[in-house]
Amino acid sequence: MDTAIQLYTLRDVDETPSDLLSRVAETTFDGVEFAGAPDAAAVDALDETGLDAAAAHVGIEELEDRRGRVLDACEDADCDTVVVPVLDESNFESRAAVEAAADRLTAVGDAVADRGFRLAYHNHDHEFTDLGGTTGFELLVESVGDTVSVELDTGWALAAGEDPAALLRRLGDVPLVHLKDVDADAARPVELGEGDLDAAACADAAREVGAEWIIYEHDEPSNPLTSLPHGAAALDALR
Repeated sequence: MDTAIQLYTLRDVDETPSDLLSRVAETTFDGVEFAGAPDAAAVDALDETGLDAAAAHVGIEELEDRRGRVLDACEDADCDTVVVPVLDESNFESRAAVEAAADRLTAVGDAVADRGFRLAYHNHDHEFTDLGGTTGFELLVESVGDTVSVELDTGWALAAGEDPAALLRRLGDVPLVHLKDVDADAARPVELGEGDLDAAACADAAREVGAEWIIYEHDEPSNPLTSLPHGAAALDALR
């Protein structure tokens, strides 16, 4: 498995894309996951550093309304996977709402597949509503079409009360996995190794289901520039 960092982790670092990706390239990360569609400066920085683009997080509205521009940017970055980072809680309040959300994702997934791209959905914790015998998240996964994959965020799954390693195995085909540690009781992200996530078990499960990328993300790092090498070393030990 290759390793990457979700650049949302470094959003508060005031540096050019070239300088920021140069920092990433000094670690053992193989690539980056963009928070938004990559711009020309980011594409140049990939070329300069030799890093790969694991994926790009892009909101569903942007993929519906400005899809051509987004996919052109991803194509320039050799980024073949676009991830919808979140759908709001109202989409998981009932079976009908989940099925409507699945139809919406499938429509986008079909459209990006026509351009040769893959769509995935990234979970938080609010998708895991109890819908009587299943959760909103698992119903979503069952209801989307073949052009929609999953990027499982293990930390948010844990915060929702799930066993993320077991969930990975149930899902069976997860190309992208976020290794995020959390204080599960507080549903608060922490540095990898400081919370309740069994990262080794999650990495083993990710490997079993054929994950292509394990991706480090910390939503609220106290110091992003120390979180970067810490995450790189932690994921390197788990690959």
